[in-house]
Amino acid sequence: MTFLLETFRLGLHNLRLHKMRSFLTSLGIIFGVAAVIVMVSIGEGNKQAMLRDIQALGATNIIVRSAKPPESSSMMGSAQRTFLARFGIKREDLRRLQEHIKHAASIVPLKAVGDEILYADKRMTSQAFGVTPQLQRSANLRLDRGRYITDQDMSSKLPVAVIGADVAEKFFARSEPLNQVFRIGNQAFKVVGVLKPVGMAGGRGSALVGRDWNMDVHIPMSTAEAQFGDMIFRRVAGAEVREEVELSEIYVTSASTDDVLRDAALVRQIIRAGHPEFNDVQIRVPWELLESEKKTARIMNVILTSIAAISLLVGGIGIMNIMLASVTERTREIGIRRALGATRRHIVSQFLVETGSLSAVGGLLGIGLGVGASILIGRVLPWVLQFPIMRGLGKLNLETDVTMWSIIVSFLVAATVGLAFGIYPALVASRQDPIVALRHD
Repeated sequence: MTFLLETFRLGLHNLRLHKMRSFLTSLGIIFGVAAVIVMVSIGEGNKQAMLRDIQALGATNIIVRSAKPPESSSMMGSAQRTFLARFGIKREDLRRLQEHIKHAASIVPLKAVGDEILYADKRMTSQAFGVTPQLQRSANLRLDRGRYITDQDMSSKLPVAVIGADVAEKFFARSEPLNQVFRIGNQAFKVVGVLKPVGMAGGRGSALVGRDWNMDVHIPMSTAEAQFGDMIFRRVAGAEVREEVELSEIYVTSASTDDVLRDAALVRQIIRAGHPEFNDVQIRVPWELLESEKKTARIMNVILTSIAAISLLVGGIGIMNIMLASVTERTREIGIRRALGATRRHIVSQFLVETGSLSAVGGLLGIGLGVGASILIGRVLPWVLQFPIMRGLGKLNLETDVTMWSIIVSFLVAATVGLAFGIYPALVASRQDPIVALRHD
């Protein structure tokens, strides 16, 4: 025990004699550990944000969406440049789903209506849908104010609407949106509710659902069918396009996550029966995407960590280089110690204590730097992106989440790298001939 304490004391004493050199030597380890922690925290933070976006769609949901097939196969034209496109989900598809998947928690249809949404002198491309009251629960929609569509709205075919957060901001930025009247095409609707913003960072959730919930307008399904029918009129490149779509989407909500994959396979089978070519319907399963994104995130974490670990390798090489130079500088000291009875094991131990101390101290400093940088990135970046010069970057969301395993692993790797690269200089020092070392100037 006395031998170990004395060796440790001598090792630290030699490091204190050259404080600046010791600090510069450990910089590679410091930045290596910090880089690993920051890279992992960025990867983990974005993974968590991605998983939240997917879970926001409803982990038990199966989304069946109408998709416009290639125009060449779906449009019938005439000399008047008028086109009719028939595609997408039929009411018969909804009936078959309700008949064969009775164990589902809910099966909710949506129907796209109108071509434009207008209020005063403001307008936007229609993203209005006929819905049923069950959609609020199926899609995890929350109200900011007012109410959602009710069974009374459905039975009375009332011209009422619930609007998304961005619609409220665009049309009613300076006024209370509730009870305001706007138009979908030529039909007037009264606002009875406003949805809370649906956070889908970077558009990930929007891409999965096929649109941005914040731009949605929801009206009763019965009202949509009575006032708009199945025909949607649009003008594209000077031509009038008529799209006949009975239903835009169907949300099938499984009873639990254990049933999702089984229900998804059943939904695909049922939908394919009515759409053999399967070219005008898409099926998206957030639970499948969730599992896929978890695997992708794990792979990205490994890649990012591997890249950052190169810094640790460079730091280890720096330690070996400095320790080899130290052996040359301390040749005479080594000779004196050997002449006084120190064995090769003593010399190896002393040099390993020095390299281990450099690595350990560098690892601790790197942990502090990495954790601090991760927290700083998460808190400062949103503020920086508000500057006008940075707005050209668009919606850039970068979250960080410092994990304990990244701290532990990076520190252990740093300590291991330091010791591994310190073995060779220690062996070189221990093999010095005492007589030749004593003669060294």
